[in-house]
Amino acid sequence: MSDPSPRRYDLDWIRIGAFFLLILYHVGMFYVPWDWHVKSPQPVAWLEPVMLLTNPWRLSLLFLVSGAATRFMADKLAAGALAGQRTARLLPPLVFGMLIIVPPQSYYEIVEQLGFSEGYLAFYGRYLTASGGWCDAGGCLITPTWNHLWFVAYLLVYTLALAALIAWAKPALRRLEQGLARLPAWALLVCPIIVLGLARAVLLPRFGITHALVDDWYNHVLSFSLFLFGYLTAKSDDVRRRLISLRWPALAVALVAYGLFSLYAWTWREAVAEPAPGLVLAMRFVYAVDQWGAIVAILGFGARHLNRPHPALAYLTLAVFPYYIVHQSVIVVAGHHLAQSGLPQGLEAGLLIGVTVAACGLTYEVVRRLGWLRPLFGLKSEQHSARGREQALPIQNG
Repeated sequence: MSDPSPRRYDLDWIRIGAFFLLILYHVGMFYVPWDWHVKSPQPVAWLEPVMLLTNPWRLSLLFLVSGAATRFMADKLAAGALAGQRTARLLPPLVFGMLIIVPPQSYYEIVEQLGFSEGYLAFYGRYLTASGGWCDAGGCLITPTWNHLWFVAYLLVYTLALAALIAWAKPALRRLEQGLARLPAWALLVCPIIVLGLARAVLLPRFGITHALVDDWYNHVLSFSLFLFGYLTAKSDDVRRRLISLRWPALAVALVAYGLFSLYAWTWREAVAEPAPGLVLAMRFVYAVDQWGAIVAILGFGARHLNRPHPALAYLTLAVFPYYIVHQSVIVVAGHHLAQSGLPQGLEAGLLIGVTVAACGLTYEVVRRLGWLRPLFGLKSEQHSARGREQALPIQNG
Protein backbone atom coordinates (compact mmCIF):
# COMPACT_ATOMS: atom_id res chain seq x y z
CA MET A 1 0.00 0.00 0.00
CA SER A 2 1.20 3.46 -0.80
CA ASP A 3 1.37 6.43 1.51
CA PRO A 4 0.93 9.29 -0.97
CA SER A 5 0.87 12.13 1.53
CA PRO A 6 2.87 12.60 4.73
CA ARG A 7 -0.16 14.31 6.23
CA ARG A 8 -3.91 13.85 5.91
CA TYR A 9 -5.24 17.39 6.05
CA ASP A 10 -8.69 16.09 5.20
CA LEU A 11 -8.78 14.17 8.49
CA ASP A 12 -7.81 17.34 10.35
CA TRP A 13 -10.66 19.27 8.73
CA ILE A 14 -13.15 16.46 9.36
CA ARG A 15 -12.12 16.24 13.01
CA ILE A 16 -12.51 19.99 13.49
CA GLY A 17 -15.88 20.04 11.76
CA ALA A 18 -17.18 17.11 13.79
CA PHE A 19 -16.17 18.69 17.09
CA PHE A 20 -17.75 22.03 16.25
CA LEU A 21 -20.92 20.23 15.16
CA LEU A 22 -20.87 18.64 18.59
CA ILE A 23 -21.01 22.09 20.19
CA LEU A 24 -24.10 22.97 18.16
CA TYR A 25 -25.59 19.56 18.93
CA HIS A 26 -25.27 20.11 22.67
CA VAL A 27 -26.85 23.55 22.35
CA GLY A 28 -29.68 21.74 20.59
CA MET A 29 -29.92 19.29 23.50
CA PHE A 30 -30.93 22.22 25.70
CA TYR A 31 -33.96 22.83 23.49
CA VAL A 32 -35.00 19.49 21.96
CA PRO A 33 -37.65 17.54 23.95
CA TRP A 34 -35.15 14.76 24.83
CA ASP A 35 -33.82 14.31 28.36
CA TRP A 36 -30.61 16.21 29.22
CA HIS A 37 -28.84 17.78 32.20
CA VAL A 38 -30.75 21.07 32.00
CA LYS A 39 -33.64 21.99 29.75
CA SER A 40 -35.29 25.03 28.28
CA PRO A 41 -38.77 25.58 29.75
CA GLN A 42 -39.94 25.92 26.15
CA PRO A 43 -38.88 22.73 24.29
CA VAL A 44 -38.73 22.96 20.50
CA ALA A 45 -40.29 19.86 18.98
CA TRP A 46 -39.20 20.54 15.39
CA LEU A 47 -35.55 20.28 16.46
CA GLU A 48 -35.86 16.50 16.77
CA PRO A 49 -35.38 15.69 13.05
CA VAL A 50 -32.64 18.35 12.87
CA MET A 51 -30.78 16.64 15.72
CA LEU A 52 -31.25 13.26 14.08
CA LEU A 53 -29.37 14.55 11.03
CA THR A 54 -26.03 14.07 12.85
CA ASN A 55 -27.02 11.79 15.72
CA PRO A 56 -26.21 8.44 14.03
CA TRP A 57 -22.69 9.29 12.86
CA ARG A 58 -21.03 12.26 14.60
CA LEU A 59 -19.30 10.36 17.43
CA SER A 60 -18.71 7.24 15.34
CA LEU A 61 -16.90 9.43 12.83
CA LEU A 62 -14.74 10.90 15.59
CA PHE A 63 -13.70 7.46 16.78
CA LEU A 64 -12.83 6.48 13.21
CA VAL A 65 -10.72 9.59 12.67
CA SER A 66 -9.13 9.05 16.08
CA GLY A 67 -8.08 5.58 14.99
CA ALA A 68 -6.65 6.95 11.75
CA ALA A 69 -4.66 9.58 13.62
CA THR A 70 -3.39 6.94 16.03
CA ARG A 71 -1.98 5.07 13.05
CA PHE A 72 0.29 7.98 12.19
CA MET A 73 1.51 8.04 15.78
CA ALA A 74 1.91 4.27 16.05
CA ASP A 75 4.14 4.09 12.99
CA LYS A 76 6.62 6.36 14.77
CA LEU A 77 6.49 4.75 18.23
CA ALA A 78 6.83 1.38 19.88
CA ALA A 79 3.63 0.02 21.41
CA GLY A 80 4.72 0.86 24.95
CA ALA A 81 5.68 4.40 24.00
CA LEU A 82 2.35 4.88 22.23
CA ALA A 83 0.46 3.75 25.33
CA GLY A 84 2.60 5.97 27.55
CA GLN A 85 2.26 9.09 25.44
CA ARG A 86 -1.49 8.74 25.05
CA THR A 87 -1.96 8.12 28.76
CA ALA A 88 0.09 11.22 29.56
CA ARG A 89 -1.98 13.31 27.15
CA LEU A 90 -5.48 11.97 27.87
CA LEU A 91 -5.53 11.05 31.54
CA PRO A 92 -4.77 14.52 33.01
CA PRO A 93 -7.58 16.25 31.06
CA LEU A 94 -9.97 13.45 32.03
CA VAL A 95 -9.19 13.69 35.75
CA PHE A 96 -9.10 17.49 35.71
CA GLY A 97 -12.36 17.58 33.80
CA MET A 98 -14.13 15.27 36.25
CA LEU A 99 -12.92 17.31 39.23
CA ILE A 100 -13.25 20.88 37.91
CA ILE A 101 -14.99 21.18 34.51
CA VAL A 102 -17.87 18.71 34.78
CA PRO A 103 -19.23 19.35 38.34
CA PRO A 104 -21.23 22.48 37.35
CA GLN A 105 -23.18 20.29 34.94
CA SER A 106 -24.22 17.96 37.76
CA TYR A 107 -24.96 20.88 40.07
CA TYR A 108 -27.38 22.59 37.72
CA GLU A 109 -28.90 19.24 36.83
CA ILE A 110 -29.97 18.59 40.42
CA VAL A 111 -30.98 22.23 40.86
CA GLU A 112 -33.41 21.94 37.95
CA GLN A 113 -34.54 18.35 38.34
CA LEU A 114 -34.46 17.85 42.13
CA GLY A 115 -34.79 21.41 43.43
CA PHE A 116 -31.42 21.34 45.21
CA SER A 117 -30.92 24.64 47.04
CA GLU A 118 -27.93 24.18 49.38
CA GLY A 119 -25.40 25.97 47.17
CA TYR A 120 -22.45 24.88 45.07
CA LEU A 121 -19.93 24.33 47.88
CA ALA A 122 -22.29 22.00 49.72
CA PHE A 123 -22.93 20.17 46.47
CA TYR A 124 -19.23 19.89 45.58
CA GLY A 125 -18.24 18.16 48.80
CA ARG A 126 -20.88 15.52 48.23
CA TYR A 127 -19.97 15.32 44.53
CA LEU A 128 -16.36 14.39 45.35
CA THR A 129 -17.28 11.80 47.98
CA ALA A 130 -20.09 10.14 45.99
CA SER A 131 -22.40 10.83 48.92
CA GLY A 132 -24.98 12.92 47.15
CA GLY A 133 -27.93 10.57 47.17
CA TRP A 134 -29.44 12.53 44.29
CA CYS A 135 -32.18 10.22 43.05
CA ASP A 136 -35.57 10.43 41.41
CA ALA A 137 -37.89 7.98 39.67
CA GLY A 138 -35.47 7.76 36.74
CA GLY A 139 -32.49 6.70 38.86
CA CYS A 140 -29.61 8.25 40.78
CA LEU A 141 -26.86 10.65 39.79
CA ILE A 142 -23.56 8.92 40.52
CA THR A 143 -20.58 11.20 41.13
CA PRO A 144 -17.84 11.98 40.34
CA THR A 145 -18.84 11.64 36.71
CA TRP A 146 -17.27 12.34 33.33
CA ASN A 147 -20.44 13.28 31.40
CA HIS A 148 -19.36 14.39 27.91
CA LEU A 149 -15.73 13.45 28.67
CA TRP A 150 -16.68 9.80 28.32
CA PHE A 151 -15.23 10.11 24.82
CA VAL A 152 -11.79 10.83 26.30
CA ALA A 153 -12.03 7.88 28.71
CA TYR A 154 -13.06 5.51 25.93
CA LEU A 155 -10.38 6.79 23.58
CA LEU A 156 -7.74 6.17 26.24
CA VAL A 157 -8.96 2.61 26.80
CA TYR A 158 -9.16 1.90 23.06
CA THR A 159 -5.64 3.24 22.52
CA LEU A 160 -4.28 1.01 25.26
CA ALA A 161 -6.10 -1.98 23.76
CA LEU A 162 -4.69 -1.15 20.33
CA ALA A 163 -1.19 -0.81 21.77
CA ALA A 164 -1.57 -4.31 23.21
CA LEU A 165 -2.67 -5.62 19.80
CA ILE A 166 0.31 -3.94 18.14
CA ALA A 167 2.64 -5.54 20.67
CA TRP A 168 1.17 -9.03 20.62
CA ALA A 169 -0.81 -9.44 17.40
CA LYS A 170 0.79 -7.19 14.80
CA PRO A 171 0.75 -9.87 12.03
CA ALA A 172 -3.01 -10.26 12.49
CA LEU A 173 -3.48 -6.51 12.25
CA ARG A 174 -1.41 -6.47 9.08
CA ARG A 175 -3.60 -9.19 7.53
CA LEU A 176 -6.75 -7.25 8.43
CA GLU A 177 -5.25 -4.13 6.90
CA GLN A 178 -4.44 -5.94 3.68
CA GLY A 179 -7.92 -7.48 3.56
CA LEU A 180 -9.62 -4.11 3.94
CA ALA A 181 -7.40 -2.64 1.23
CA ARG A 182 -8.59 -5.35 -1.17
CA LEU A 183 -12.30 -4.81 -0.55
CA PRO A 184 -14.16 -3.71 -3.68
CA ALA A 185 -16.07 -0.46 -3.43
CA TRP A 186 -19.48 -2.11 -3.04
CA ALA A 187 -18.23 -4.23 -0.12
CA LEU A 188 -16.67 -1.18 1.54
CA LEU A 189 -20.15 0.35 1.56
CA VAL A 190 -22.28 -2.72 2.29
CA CYS A 191 -20.28 -4.90 4.70
CA PRO A 192 -19.90 -2.31 7.48
CA ILE A 193 -23.63 -1.59 7.28
CA ILE A 194 -24.34 -5.27 7.94
CA VAL A 195 -21.94 -5.33 10.90
CA LEU A 196 -23.29 -2.10 12.38
CA GLY A 197 -26.89 -3.20 11.82
CA LEU A 198 -26.34 -6.56 13.50
CA ALA A 199 -24.64 -4.90 16.46
CA ARG A 200 -27.54 -2.49 16.83
CA ALA A 201 -30.15 -5.24 16.46
CA VAL A 202 -28.52 -7.72 18.86
CA LEU A 203 -26.59 -5.67 21.43
CA LEU A 204 -28.47 -2.38 21.76
CA PRO A 205 -31.70 -3.91 23.15
CA ARG A 206 -29.69 -5.84 25.74
CA PHE A 207 -27.12 -3.27 26.87
CA GLY A 208 -28.36 0.13 25.71
CA ILE A 209 -25.86 2.99 25.75
CA THR A 210 -24.60 3.90 29.23
CA HIS A 211 -21.25 5.71 28.72
CA ALA A 212 -20.22 3.99 31.98
CA LEU A 213 -17.39 1.96 30.37
CA VAL A 214 -17.85 -1.31 32.26
CA ASP A 215 -21.33 -2.20 30.95
CA ASP A 216 -21.47 -0.32 27.63
CA TRP A 217 -20.96 -3.29 25.30
CA TYR A 218 -22.98 -2.12 22.30
CA ASN A 219 -21.14 1.20 22.37
CA HIS A 220 -17.78 -0.59 22.66
CA VAL A 221 -18.47 -2.82 19.67
CA LEU A 222 -19.56 0.19 17.64
CA SER A 223 -16.88 2.66 18.69
CA PHE A 224 -13.87 0.36 18.92
CA SER A 225 -14.71 -1.23 15.57
CA LEU A 226 -14.68 2.18 13.91
CA PHE A 227 -11.55 3.21 15.81
CA LEU A 228 -9.83 0.05 14.54
CA PHE A 229 -11.16 0.61 11.01
CA GLY A 230 -9.64 4.08 11.01
CA TYR A 231 -6.32 2.72 12.22
CA LEU A 232 -6.22 -0.02 9.58
CA THR A 233 -7.20 2.15 6.61
CA ALA A 234 -5.49 5.47 7.40
CA LYS A 235 -2.58 4.91 5.02
CA SER A 236 -4.35 2.94 2.31
CA ASP A 237 -4.48 4.85 -0.95
CA ASP A 238 -6.77 2.13 -2.34
CA VAL A 239 -9.35 2.68 0.40
CA ARG A 240 -9.11 6.43 -0.04
CA ARG A 241 -9.77 6.18 -3.78
CA ARG A 242 -12.78 3.93 -3.17
CA LEU A 243 -14.19 6.29 -0.56
CA ILE A 244 -13.91 9.13 -3.08
CA SER A 245 -15.71 7.03 -5.71
CA LEU A 246 -18.47 6.18 -3.20
CA ARG A 247 -19.11 9.69 -1.96
CA TRP A 248 -22.21 10.43 -4.02
CA PRO A 249 -23.89 7.00 -3.70
CA ALA A 250 -23.14 7.00 0.03
CA LEU A 251 -24.63 10.46 0.43
CA ALA A 252 -27.76 9.37 -1.42
CA VAL A 253 -28.37 6.26 0.68
CA ALA A 254 -27.60 8.18 3.88
CA LEU A 255 -30.18 10.86 3.06
CA VAL A 256 -32.84 8.28 2.20
CA ALA A 257 -32.13 6.37 5.40
CA TYR A 258 -32.17 9.60 7.41
CA GLY A 259 -35.59 10.47 5.99
CA LEU A 260 -36.99 7.04 6.81
CA PHE A 261 -35.59 6.93 10.33
CA SER A 262 -36.64 10.51 11.12
CA LEU A 263 -40.18 9.79 9.97
CA TYR A 264 -40.20 6.65 12.11
CA ALA A 265 -38.81 8.40 15.18
CA TRP A 266 -41.21 11.32 14.84
CA THR A 267 -44.20 9.02 14.36
CA TRP A 268 -43.13 6.77 17.24
CA ARG A 269 -42.79 9.71 19.59
CA GLU A 270 -46.31 10.84 18.76
CA ALA A 271 -47.85 7.35 18.74
CA VAL A 272 -49.74 5.91 21.67
CA ALA A 273 -48.82 2.28 20.93
CA GLU A 274 -45.33 0.82 20.59
CA PRO A 275 -44.25 0.06 17.01
CA ALA A 276 -44.27 -3.53 15.80
CA PRO A 277 -41.11 -5.52 16.64
CA GLY A 278 -40.44 -6.15 12.94
CA LEU A 279 -40.50 -2.42 12.25
CA VAL A 280 -38.15 -1.74 15.14
CA LEU A 281 -35.71 -4.35 13.80
CA ALA A 282 -35.88 -2.92 10.28
CA MET A 283 -35.23 0.58 11.60
CA ARG A 284 -32.12 -0.60 13.41
CA PHE A 285 -30.66 -1.49 10.02
CA VAL A 286 -31.96 1.73 8.46
CA TYR A 287 -30.10 3.57 11.23
CA ALA A 288 -26.93 1.67 10.30
CA VAL A 289 -27.38 2.63 6.64
CA ASP A 290 -27.66 6.28 7.65
CA GLN A 291 -24.68 5.95 10.00
CA TRP A 292 -22.22 4.35 7.62
CA GLY A 293 -23.48 6.08 4.49
CA ALA A 294 -22.91 9.49 6.09
CA ILE A 295 -19.44 8.50 7.31
CA VAL A 296 -18.39 7.23 3.87
CA ALA A 297 -19.77 10.36 2.21
CA ILE A 298 -17.93 12.66 4.63
CA LEU A 299 -14.66 10.75 4.26
CA GLY A 300 -15.04 10.63 0.48
CA PHE A 301 -15.84 14.32 0.03
CA GLY A 302 -13.15 15.20 2.54
CA ALA A 303 -10.49 13.17 0.72
CA ARG A 304 -11.57 14.71 -2.58
CA HIS A 305 -11.78 18.36 -1.53
CA LEU A 306 -10.17 18.96 1.88
CA ASN A 307 -6.73 17.37 1.71
CA ARG A 308 -4.95 20.72 1.65
CA PRO A 309 -3.48 23.08 4.27
CA HIS A 310 -4.90 26.43 5.29
CA PRO A 311 -3.61 29.18 7.61
CA ALA A 312 -6.54 28.57 9.98
CA LEU A 313 -5.88 24.85 10.23
CA ALA A 314 -2.99 25.05 12.69
CA TYR A 315 -4.98 27.22 15.11
CA LEU A 316 -8.16 25.14 14.88
CA THR A 317 -6.31 21.85 15.24
CA LEU A 318 -4.83 23.04 18.51
CA ALA A 319 -7.99 24.71 19.79
CA VAL A 320 -10.46 21.93 19.19
CA PHE A 321 -9.67 19.76 22.21
CA PRO A 322 -9.77 22.58 24.81
CA TYR A 323 -13.01 23.73 23.15
CA TYR A 324 -14.39 20.23 23.54
CA ILE A 325 -13.40 19.96 27.20
CA VAL A 326 -15.19 23.13 28.34
CA HIS A 327 -18.07 23.54 25.88
CA GLN A 328 -20.75 21.45 27.57
CA SER A 329 -20.28 23.01 30.99
CA VAL A 330 -20.58 26.46 29.42
CA ILE A 331 -23.77 25.43 27.65
CA VAL A 332 -25.31 24.01 30.84
CA VAL A 333 -24.46 27.01 33.03
CA ALA A 334 -25.30 29.66 30.44
CA GLY A 335 -28.43 27.86 29.29
CA HIS A 336 -29.77 27.58 32.84
CA HIS A 337 -29.36 31.30 33.47
CA LEU A 338 -30.41 32.54 30.03
CA ALA A 339 -33.65 30.57 30.32
CA GLN A 340 -34.56 32.78 33.29
CA SER A 341 -33.93 36.04 31.42
CA GLY A 342 -37.24 36.21 29.59
CA LEU A 343 -35.57 36.85 26.23
CA PRO A 344 -37.22 35.73 22.97
CA GLN A 345 -36.13 32.16 22.40
CA GLY A 346 -34.38 32.86 19.10
CA LEU A 347 -32.29 35.61 20.69
CA GLU A 348 -31.64 33.40 23.69
CA ALA A 349 -30.38 30.56 21.49
CA GLY A 350 -28.14 32.91 19.53
CA LEU A 351 -26.68 34.26 22.76
CA LEU A 352 -26.15 30.73 24.07
CA ILE A 353 -24.15 29.80 20.97
CA GLY A 354 -22.19 33.05 21.08
CA VAL A 355 -21.41 32.76 24.80
CA THR A 356 -20.30 29.16 24.33
CA VAL A 357 -17.95 29.91 21.44
CA ALA A 358 -16.57 33.00 23.20
CA ALA A 359 -15.96 31.13 26.46
CA CYS A 360 -14.28 28.26 24.62
CA GLY A 361 -12.10 30.67 22.68
CA LEU A 362 -11.14 32.60 25.81
CA THR A 363 -10.31 29.36 27.61
CA TYR A 364 -8.01 28.25 24.82
CA GLU A 365 -6.26 31.62 24.61
CA VAL A 366 -5.57 31.53 28.35
CA VAL A 367 -4.60 27.86 28.49
CA ARG A 368 -2.14 27.96 25.62
CA ARG A 369 -0.23 30.78 27.30
CA LEU A 370 0.10 29.09 30.72
CA GLY A 371 2.48 26.14 30.70
CA TRP A 372 1.06 24.53 33.84
CA LEU A 373 -2.46 24.52 32.38
CA ARG A 374 -1.60 23.09 28.97
CA PRO A 375 -1.42 19.39 29.97
CA LEU A 376 -4.77 19.70 31.77
CA PHE A 377 -6.41 20.62 28.46
CA GLY A 378 -4.61 18.09 26.26
CA LEU A 379 -1.94 20.40 24.89
CA LYS A 380 1.74 19.58 24.78
CA SER A 381 4.04 21.34 27.18
CA GLU A 382 5.84 24.41 25.89
CA GLN A 383 9.10 22.48 25.88
CA HIS A 384 7.69 19.87 23.52
CA SER A 385 5.95 22.38 21.28
CA ALA A 386 9.17 24.30 20.85
CA ARG A 387 10.78 21.22 19.27
CA GLY A 388 8.19 20.80 16.57
CA ARG A 389 4.77 21.79 15.33
CA GLU A 390 2.26 20.91 18.04
CA GLN A 391 -0.89 18.94 17.51
CA ALA A 392 -3.80 18.65 19.87
CA LEU A 393 -5.02 15.32 21.16
CA PRO A 394 -7.18 13.27 21.43
CA ILE A 395 -6.78 12.81 17.72
CA GLN A 396 -3.65 13.87 15.95
CA ASN A 397 -1.75 12.92 12.84
CA GLY A 398 1.78 13.23 14.08
